[in-house]
Amino acid sequence: MDIYLVGGAVRDLLLGLEPGDRDYVVVGETPDAMLAAGFRPVGRDFPVFLHPRTNEEHALARTERKSGRGYRGFVVHADPSVTLEQDLERRDFTINAIAQDADGNLVDPFGGARDIEARVLRHVGPAFTEDPLRVLRAARFMARFAPLGFTVAPETMALMREMSASGELDALVPERVWQELSRALASKRPSAFVRTLHDCGALAAVLPEVEALYGVPQRAEYHPEVDTGVHVELVCDMASQLAPGDTAIGFAALTHDLGKALTPEEELPRHVMHEQRGLAPLRALCERLKVPVAHRELALMVCREHLNIHRLLELRDTTVHDLLARCDGFRKPDRIAQLAIACEADKRGRAGLQDEPYPQRNELLRLHAATLAVSARDIASEELTGPQIGEALRKARIEEIGKARSPGG
Repeated sequence: MDIYLVGGAVRDLLLGLEPGDRDYVVVGETPDAMLAAGFRPVGRDFPVFLHPRTNEEHALARTERKSGRGYRGFVVHADPSVTLEQDLERRDFTINAIAQDADGNLVDPFGGARDIEARVLRHVGPAFTEDPLRVLRAARFMARFAPLGFTVAPETMALMREMSASGELDALVPERVWQELSRALASKRPSAFVRTLHDCGALAAVLPEVEALYGVPQRAEYHPEVDTGVHVELVCDMASQLAPGDTAIGFAALTHDLGKALTPEEELPRHVMHEQRGLAPLRALCERLKVPVAHRELALMVCREHLNIHRLLELRDTTVHDLLARCDGFRKPDRIAQLAIACEADKRGRAGLQDEPYPQRNELLRLHAATLAVSARDIASEELTGPQIGEALRKARIEEIGKARSPGG
């Protein structure tokens, strides 16, 4: 069999990165030949097989032809006549269209290795425009590779603008949008995902609530970057730095200020009540993209409470307790730590303020820990019943918050 390592594994090897899954393409074979060699079939839409020993995926070389709207509208053709170059030609970017044979020799008909050297994300050919998902994939690759110096080729960005303007992105199903978004949020520079989509006009199609933040001014004394869209980019990157790979915190960072797009023009650049105004568009976004419940709950909590956490050192003990209760912090304690990190990301995600201290994070964790040390068993007695136990527990927790306050807190 003529077997080639392809795609991301070759790309990452050339970049000096640890490759993830290793995918292979098989040229000149039939499904029957694969089965006879002991491979196990797993592909539904096209012939993909698992190696009998390594379980690595091996796909027969194939071509694709556009047959309908959206990313599913393709007819796949796979048979022994399909060449390696034809298989590589259907791929999205040149850096993903490189193959390597068993001896380590590269097959690179579209200059992917050259683009890796130049740190350029470039589409393979005109068929790029046939799949709207590739716009999101370009943005997601930028979230991963922008720290390495990658930029989008001007001709690729031009095609992405055409695709965005055509309305083709409306055919994307919510699950695929969320999949690309969540992978970008787990990357080192999620801001590159947002900025790439904004620059090509796609953000308005997939995340209109975030697109609406660009051009909205904030008070320069608190936000030297002024533009709310730029602020959100900075917060996303700070969240990635503080909590690498935590997509729930990343999503909360992305959506915490949606209400600023709804501030009446006469109130700008102030944003009174933007926390409350942001809840409705955030719920709509979560519903549309079918965002997981844990991500949704944390995002709503951060949107609603982030200014309260910023003012934590000024809040009364009873107010702190009620905030923790409102966030369900006694039943789900882990979310308070996530809330604290997301709020720190918001405070430090500002131009020139990335190294500012944020004592509120540790203070919130300390006060929360103090309340968790109190249990219903500690205050139980024969004289107290139902609601009385709850009120006694509340008072005991508030008392512990007061004891745990740090000097000056």
